[in-house]
Amino acid sequence: MSRMSDSRDPAPRHTGPSAVPVHVAVIMDGNGRWAKARGLPRVAGHRRGAESVRTTIEAAIENGVRYLTLFGFSSENWKRPADEVTDLMGLLRHYLRAELAELHRNGVRIHVIGERERFAPDILALITNAEHTTRANIRLDLTIALSYGGRADIVAAARRLAEDVRAGRLDPQKIDEAQFSSALWTAGIPDPDLLIRTSGEKRISNFLLWQTAYTEFVFVDTLWPDFGKRDFAEAVGEFQRRERRYGAAGR
Repeated sequence: MSRMSDSRDPAPRHTGPSAVPVHVAVIMDGNGRWAKARGLPRVAGHRRGAESVRTTIEAAIENGVRYLTLFGFSSENWKRPADEVTDLMGLLRHYLRAELAELHRNGVRIHVIGERERFAPDILALITNAEHTTRANIRLDLTIALSYGGRADIVAAARRLAEDVRAGRLDPQKIDEAQFSSALWTAGIPDPDLLIRTSGEKRISNFLLWQTAYTEFVFVDTLWPDFGKRDFAEAVGEFQRRERRYGAAGR
């Protein structure tokens, strides 16, 4: 399981009115309902949703966001009908091939988190190539969560730390929140300031459980295939109207 190795310092944290979120995470929900409402197969919703991915990346750059994390495929999604999973894998292959050049030109750095070993070898090769090609880009760090689950992330981190303790590389008394965070798949990435979920659902569905402890949540009714730059800007605007206290008393 690969983790980001990054010697660069994470982007500075900003708080206060009108602050732009450094890191935005998105749960992209509603592809199936979008397709059903139009009498189309679910894969049509997924294809249209891929266009919203492109739009959201552009919106993040235009709004000055430094990190964008997209929940592309959960560990639970493997339980979907086999034909739908096959269609999703085909779309993933297409996206990694078709979008890489444009993302690279726009200064986007790609990183994938999750249980990579569950993917076919050719998909793993495409992921590795995308990460290698864009590794020096600094305009936007795009993290795509594939075969990802927040609980699996935490369990993998705990296992990794336990192995280090057993091997004598780590004193268990030295394990604190920072040490634990460094063992997660998101190591080197600041925690999300804002999490957006589309389609009107109000839950986080096992996404970034550790990392969203103090994240602001914005739930929008728009289905993911219809999510555009205005929706993104409105979510950022909602974030900017909130006071982030991190457990401290308000003014």
